[in-house]
Amino acid sequence: MKYEYSKTDILILGSGGAGLFAALHAKQANPDLDVTIAVKGLVGKSGCTRMVQGGYNVALGEGDSVERHFMDTIDGGKWLPRQDLAWRLVVGAIERIQELENEIGCFFDRNPDGSLHQKAFAGQTFDRTVHKSDLTGIEIINRLMEKVKASGTNCLEEYRAIELVPAKGGLKNGIAGVLFINMRTGAYHFIQAKTVLLGTGAGPTMYLYHTPSGDKTCDGLAMALRYGLALRDMEMVQFHPTGLLGGPDTRMTGTVLEEGLRGAGGYLINGQGERFMSNYDPRGERATRDVVSRGIYAEMRAGRTSPMGGVYIQMSHLGADKVSKMFPGMVQRCADCGFDLAGGQVEVVPTAHYLMGGIEFEVDCSTESPGLFVAGEDAGGVHGANRLGGNGVANSTVFGGIAGDSMAQFIAQHKEWREPDTTVIDQGIARAERPFTDGPHQFSDLREKLAHVMWNDVGVMRTAEQIKHAQQQLIGLKEELTAIRIPGGDRAFNLSWHDWLNLDSLLTISQTIAMAALAREDSRGAHFREDFPETGDLASSTFTSISLREKGLELEMKPVCFDIVKPGQSLLDSPELVPHSA
Repeated sequence: MKYEYSKTDILILGSGGAGLFAALHAKQANPDLDVTIAVKGLVGKSGCTRMVQGGYNVALGEGDSVERHFMDTIDGGKWLPRQDLAWRLVVGAIERIQELENEIGCFFDRNPDGSLHQKAFAGQTFDRTVHKSDLTGIEIINRLMEKVKASGTNCLEEYRAIELVPAKGGLKNGIAGVLFINMRTGAYHFIQAKTVLLGTGAGPTMYLYHTPSGDKTCDGLAMALRYGLALRDMEMVQFHPTGLLGGPDTRMTGTVLEEGLRGAGGYLINGQGERFMSNYDPRGERATRDVVSRGIYAEMRAGRTSPMGGVYIQMSHLGADKVSKMFPGMVQRCADCGFDLAGGQVEVVPTAHYLMGGIEFEVDCSTESPGLFVAGEDAGGVHGANRLGGNGVANSTVFGGIAGDSMAQFIAQHKEWREPDTTVIDQGIARAERPFTDGPHQFSDLREKLAHVMWNDVGVMRTAEQIKHAQQQLIGLKEELTAIRIPGGDRAFNLSWHDWLNLDSLLTISQTIAMAALAREDSRGAHFREDFPETGDLASSTFTSISLREKGLELEMKPVCFDIVKPGQSLLDSPELVPHSA
């Protein structure tokens, strides 16, 4: 089948914090580079960074330090993070927040003395979360978009990436470009590029309750698997404890009510009117996200629920006017759904929020395929078993900037485009064309089935029996998807076609989550095995690594490298361990 063709120096998939920062830094390094952003939705309007409410973790306050931020990240990640990545995150966050304010033009909330206001977020030993009220992501993305538009970056909207295309000889010879579907016309389009950034943002929307928008379907991770890259820590799905439980009359169910509410003193109340988190952790509501999610889930299983099956979050004891001033975005969002966050109670439920797992990559954002880079939620290893609230947008912007610098430097040394392996292009088109073959033209309720399988069997709490049941169900759902046929008329904005492609990605990544969850026979952070509730020996920690081979998915357990601190050590007590880059 024919396809359109074009060239660019740098091709960026995704327009969240990672993608936009990469474009800016690449242009700053070399203004003559041809930089193109391609996004499944609209540039600056899609992506998860725009949805960030809480804020940006950075060690700026008196008494805080990058060493302290680093140890909080390692402890929160249950000693599974790749430590050089975590160190680069906490050091880079200081540089990046100054860039956001002084160069990008972001306005963050300040104290009366003019210093940046930093609020409390769960699981941290210092109040270090910089924010713009509870609309931090909108502030960052709006300002970044202004800069990107002024930089001369090309933007392709409603361009769906469907295949990473290697150079002739395979991925070791480097990336040659990306195959797309132009969603507005239905045409295929291959863009040849010297470097490619995967910054599509993952998004665990395969769960019944989830925070990302429905168009986030792990396409980048699925493409990376088919390309031959390994995914690590895929069992580590973060459930945010307080997703709005809106009921059947609103599509807002699962939308995050951010943990700044709990940091400010919010209460979690069960259906019997009792505060319950102290029964599960001495930190109460300010425990880490995984602990609070399990506490809520335990109350739900015990039947101590609100009318719609969740629990309540209550802020009214702090004063309605104060809550409205501190959290205007969430108060309005709840009001739009008929709930009074400032003066009453709102029903909440744990909601799938973030994938700590992702593509294995290096500190400079490179992968094992020359010219292919990754940043943001597509990248694995920074957070380990649990991401601290506020570390997400820091991760995207810190490593997005690094990726832009690295890609410009790579092109300075490798000026030629690589010849694509056209058989991969043909295979990518054939895969996308599969549902248009003859057969019954009916689309089923597969996504709802998938949501219940993942929520019930590979969710907040897991057992081997549940996970194995999920694996069998996922095989069946994959077979159902293969049998589905779509009318092959107009390809322009063919939503059934894109639903099919969305489900193909979601089912693939759901299988990796289940495989990794079954293999990890201990409990770490977001991954809790009721049949293996103990953490085990930290010094012998391993992480899961999944690759796609000829026979299917293969998993390997790899040792965690404690190259900065070892379990039992702390940078706060042993300054000689601080990396030289400090």
